[in-house]
Amino acid sequence: MPDTYTDCPKCGCKLPQSLPSNAACPACGIYFFKWQALTEVPVTYDADPGPTTRSWRKRTQDFLTPKEQMDELSFYGRCLLLVLLAGWSWRLFSYDYRSGEMGGSFMHNILLPIHEAGHVLFMPFGQWLTILGGSLFQLALPGGIAIAFIWKNRDNFGAAIGLWWTSVSLIDLAPYIYDALRPQLILLGGSVGEDGPHDWIYLLDSFGQRPNAQHWGALAHTLGGLVMLAALSWASAVLWRQRLKLTKSLSAD
Repeated sequence: MPDTYTDCPKCGCKLPQSLPSNAACPACGIYFFKWQALTEVPVTYDADPGPTTRSWRKRTQDFLTPKEQMDELSFYGRCLLLVLLAGWSWRLFSYDYRSGEMGGSFMHNILLPIHEAGHVLFMPFGQWLTILGGSLFQLALPGGIAIAFIWKNRDNFGAAIGLWWTSVSLIDLAPYIYDALRPQLILLGGSVGEDGPHDWIYLLDSFGQRPNAQHWGALAHTLGGLVMLAALSWASAVLWRQRLKLTKSLSAD
């Protein structure tokens, strides 16, 4: 800030003589030091500008960062869980979706009540959504759990497991979709699709896609496998970073 002024910094008036910074302009009346303070507003930057301005690299790191430092027992417990899930994943994906082998798996027995609950939840929204609701809720529940792990707990490993569950749900739906063309699966009521309620016969017929049911079933199976692979890779990356943090912590001790 200059000590004296020969021109007014606001209106540009030529002053008859040099005036100090605490004087006022005879033309516009502004005090010179006040005008200088207004034009020298410091620029500040937040430590974290928020998700809309962060780089994609930073966002990716957020999804790979472990929730917190954990003890060795918890870390190796998660590693064991991931190994078991990887082996189980191969078994689930290898089921023949064309013959409905998935229906005899343990995961199918978990997903079936969720599927039926979806029909009940969507009843207020009409027949079409009621029928879609079973398959939709079967995917939405584990997907919502994955989102909750990130949004509420900041737990990326837990979110990856939720995504894995979503992929299994998709693989579980693949035989049901595939079966719509030539129904062979025994439904919950003990009948096959032609004799009883078959969700995907109704849904595909509504779009004129029943002749392509087997293609949609194969696509669901493949997509489920890709999502499963992505979920396991995500969980592995989080654990790798957790290992680095754990090693650093033990070295510091």
